[in-house]
Amino acid sequence: MGHDAARLGAYPAVRFSRRIKRTRSGQFEVRLSAEEREVLRGLPSQMRDALALGKDDPAVARLNPSACLDDAEVDAEFHQMMDDDLNAGRLEALDAFEKTVDNTRLDEEEALAWMRAINDTRLLLGTRLDVSEDPGERAVGPDDPRAPGFALYDYLSLLTQELVEALGA
Repeated sequence: MGHDAARLGAYPAVRFSRRIKRTRSGQFEVRLSAEEREVLRGLPSQMRDALALGKDDPAVARLNPSACLDDAEVDAEFHQMMDDDLNAGRLEALDAFEKTVDNTRLDEEEALAWMRAINDTRLLLGTRLDVSEDPGERAVGPDDPRAPGFALYDYLSLLTQELVEALGA
């Protein structure tokens, strides 16, 4: 994940241009470039591949964190009861996102699916990249092999923020 981020090339120049906003009709207008949509199109299959690795992969485990840190038995019971439902919802959101990634308008249910699919992908990618709270740590040179991943992480963070704001408007 992240290898397609180079296609976002010009995104910092338009960083503050709102890409997703709620319209008066209650729908959501989505203004993304062809390059942005191309990158987003590849995410669902990459995310499904990652989810197939299961909870033994730390990045996948991050999506379903421990519910009870001080009682392993309670935590295991929680995961046994909840993980399948959480992952099923994740896959439904990815399906909805994949079907609507080229839409210029979304209804609220589709916008919620976008938010979940994009944020789950962002969380998984952030875990793989060992992202911290300090954005300065992501300021790496273009020759750094993590640079495309960090660019994608920041882009997905921006889209998640815009979706949250649009859904709250």
